[in-house]
Amino acid sequence: MKKNETREPLCDDIAGKDCGLKRVIDTVGGKWKIMILCVIDRNEIVRYGELRRAIHGITNTMLANSLKELEADGLVERKQYDEMPVRVEYNLTEKTKTLIPILLELKKWGEGNL
Repeated sequence: MKKNETREPLCDDIAGKDCGLKRVIDTVGGKWKIMILCVIDRNEIVRYGELRRAIHGITNTMLANSLKELEADGLVERKQYDEMPVRVEYNLTEKTKTLIPILLELKKWGEGNL
């Protein structure tokens, strides 16, 4: 880059409430949320038990809490069927589908650099 050129900073308000990068990390950060999104992306529609079996080491509490947070943030849709026993399915929202290519790029970067 030439000396006179400016480039877009990652955050104008470093770690402040208006920092888009911080909001993303707050929303999908942590140990489990991206893994949950990966399983749902791979299968398109999943049930709670499928998620529990696919993500080794996650506790019921962490899975339930993470799903509630992802749903509250508009990244996962929860559909409950009024049957006995109750059936609940999860899928990605349209907003989250736009995040998947970014996660794929992060995955590629990690494979090549870490």
